[in-house]
Amino acid sequence: MRQRHNSNKDADKQKSEAPTSSKSDSEHSSFCCSHKRIFLLCLAFRMVNSVLVQTYFNPDEHWQGPEVAHRVAFGYGHLTWEWKQGIRSYLHPMFFVPLYRLLALLHLDTPWLMMRTPRLLQSVFSAVGDLYLYKLSEVLFGDCVAKWTLSNWFMFYSFSRTLSNSLETVLTLVSLYFWPCMRSSSNYSFVSRKWGLAVAAVACAIRPTSAITWLYVGLLELLKARDRFKFIFLEVAPIGYVLGLSKYSDFTSLFLRKLHDICGWRCKDT
Repeated sequence: MRQRHNSNKDADKQKSEAPTSSKSDSEHSSFCCSHKRIFLLCLAFRMVNSVLVQTYFNPDEHWQGPEVAHRVAFGYGHLTWEWKQGIRSYLHPMFFVPLYRLLALLHLDTPWLMMRTPRLLQSVFSAVGDLYLYKLSEVLFGDCVAKWTLSNWFMFYSFSRTLSNSLETVLTLVSLYFWPCMRSSSNYSFVSRKWGLAVAAVACAIRPTSAITWLYVGLLELLKARDRFKFIFLEVAPIGYVLGLSKYSDFTSLFLRKLHDICGWRCKDT
């Protein structure tokens, strides 16, 4: 009798837990589906956006990305003084190099496509930025505020341009979404400090001035975190070491290039 009574209790417990688990699963699936729809909507919008915007309001949207990528892909193209001095990272232009090589392979490297396809690729990145701006606003302020983030007129004007700032903005939005101190203690779903640090490191590698933002956000996290030793020595330090190595390689290549130029100049004089 006692065994039968216990089995009845277990059956009742499973029945009571089943609707809860099915409800949470349905909420999670609807949550993912809604964000997928938002991303597809943003992607379609940004692709149209990249075609409709016909102007250039900043020379760097050409000299920071597509022209440098053209030089890497085909061996010719103009480099401005900051590339010759080695103060910019090649990471951002390298996103466009495979695109140019693919166009050449398919014999589609016409002037119009060479000019437009980098913006179309940037529109994909921008759609990711739109999605994470929506998700971050939804976490911080709620769904009503999040919907208005997709109607920013300046983002329409500038987000699809091939500026390194545009990709930096996308990476910053993605990283902030995963950053723990940007959320209340009761809303810690989808938080990954390591993932946030990794994406922030890529943003800093593309534009070192992004470190100003992450110095402030990192200090906030340091003040709030309970596992400060782990945060500094096991998460920040390894990523900082890798980032430092990438910058060291940039400076080393610059030094060797300068040394080669000096030696070549002296040889000509002799």
